[in-house]
Amino acid sequence: MSESYAALHTDFYQITMAAVYHRRGMNGQATFSLFAHDLPAQRGYILAAGLADALKYLSEFRFTPEEVDYLGSLNRFEQSFLDMLAGLRFSGEVWALPEGTVCFAGEPLLEVTAPLIEAQLVETRLIQLINLHSTLASKAARCVQAADGRTCVDFSLRRTQGREAGWAAARSSAIAGFTGTSNVEASQALGTIPVGTMAHAFVEAFGDELASFRAFAETFPNGTVLLVDTYDSVEGLHQAVQIAGELREKGKRLVGVRLDSGDLVGMSRQARQMLDDAGLEETRVVVSGSLDEFRMAELVSQGAMVDVFGVGTKMGSSADAPYLDLAYKLVTYDGRPTLKLSTGKETWACPKQLWRTLDTDGRIAGDVLGLRGEKFDGEPLLRQVMAGGKPVDPVPDWRDAQKRFGEQKATLPEACLRLLDPRPLGITPSEELRKVQQQARQAALRRGKLHS
Repeated sequence: MSESYAALHTDFYQITMAAVYHRRGMNGQATFSLFAHDLPAQRGYILAAGLADALKYLSEFRFTPEEVDYLGSLNRFEQSFLDMLAGLRFSGEVWALPEGTVCFAGEPLLEVTAPLIEAQLVETRLIQLINLHSTLASKAARCVQAADGRTCVDFSLRRTQGREAGWAAARSSAIAGFTGTSNVEASQALGTIPVGTMAHAFVEAFGDELASFRAFAETFPNGTVLLVDTYDSVEGLHQAVQIAGELREKGKRLVGVRLDSGDLVGMSRQARQMLDDAGLEETRVVVSGSLDEFRMAELVSQGAMVDVFGVGTKMGSSADAPYLDLAYKLVTYDGRPTLKLSTGKETWACPKQLWRTLDTDGRIAGDVLGLRGEKFDGEPLLRQVMAGGKPVDPVPDWRDAQKRFGEQKATLPEACLRLLDPRPLGITPSEELRKVQQQARQAALRRGKLHS
């Protein structure tokens, strides 16, 4: 999805800090680490997503002349600073978890190394992109799990928080395993076919349910899915069966019927029975309406006869956990390890790498967090994805991320996958990282005493 360069899409304090750095000549190399302090209560892991959009943002980062003029009109900034912004481009490097990777609290989703001003100015947008996509991907993954092999499609667009959130819901749910989206713009970008049926208003506009079904089937004989619960679901199903017979006479078939309200367990069973009795075993039962992983798991456990779940509002807004507690913290500046020492929020210093090992059952045994130059058994997860302000390789397709997640999901311990009371894994810091951390802590405390 296209957007402007978005350099001004940031918090004002990013620009005021950059102005001070510029005036003081502070623009040495800095590394920032983006990670989650903690996971939401009902999350056993994070599904990393949003890197493709983040790399696009960094590649195109710049202040337009109009944006520089606006900042000048505030009468807050020196001309030399504004002139610097006018020519600023992101020139740094990025190490990141590939999209589709599963991770846990305290593990870097990405690390940025660049001149301090550049690295500081991109903070807000990077957090926003990774937060939005990873939040929605993690929610969608739970829906796929609850569906227990049934198809999931994204119906969330009308309830997402704007165009960008609609795009994120479509792409991130695809990474998680959804097979389609109602978002036509996203379908075009993803290279998929948009999915959808009809609204109750369509039936109401005709004033005659059978006439509305027949008109839809005549217009779309190869893709007819009928919404049967506008008035009376049982009567709607009878009329859908009649339309299926008319399609059959033309060598076509009824693709599906959709239930959006009422007793979804009972009505889905009745729909399946009526369809099967009419020889329509291939016609699918689609269920939608305020679904999330908890409701979907409930429907499955109660024996609902569902082939397709249309998942909307609660997935597209991640209703129970609408954000991740992401932070973007300075870990090195001008060759000096840096860290935050606030109680309960101490951060790990220095650029890092993450190594993952599996047990004999192919499940994650643990993740080791260490300094980037260290070597450990297991797979190093962070990869260099940008150098000199340009992507190292072509940005991977969402299908690559979907495949990666499928492989990684199979390695998650059962406790991480539970919908209720999940238990995420913790990280083990390397001895070398502990040593550097202690030194950085002591040095920071000494500096604080010297200046107190």
